[in-house]
Amino acid sequence: MKKGKNIDIIKNVKMIEWLKCELLTSIAKLFELLAKGVENAKEDILDIISNIILVSYLLGKRLGLSYDMINLKIENKIKLGMIEEHKVEQWYGDLSELKENFGIRKE
Repeated sequence: MKKGKNIDIIKNVKMIEWLKCELLTSIAKLFELLAKGVENAKEDILDIISNIILVSYLLGKRLGLSYDMINLKIENKIKLGMIEEHKVEQWYGDLSELKENFGIRKE
């Protein structure tokens, strides 16, 4: 194996490890914030959740998944949740709202 190829593999592994740590740190921050109470914390929650989503996409990319593959899987999970009448859909209609946000067509 060439030296350049080894460096690329090492860089990729380091990035994957960093992204995993970032994901866990963000989740821990979210749990800590929720444990303290969410009053006047919407901006902090928004920041943390958007970071979790961003890091998840980047981690998926480093693990060989395309953004399109991730989006398609999310769309399929939304559709399945609606078909199976998941409680979050029954009680709040969140999946329908998310489906509209993703621009998913009816099938």
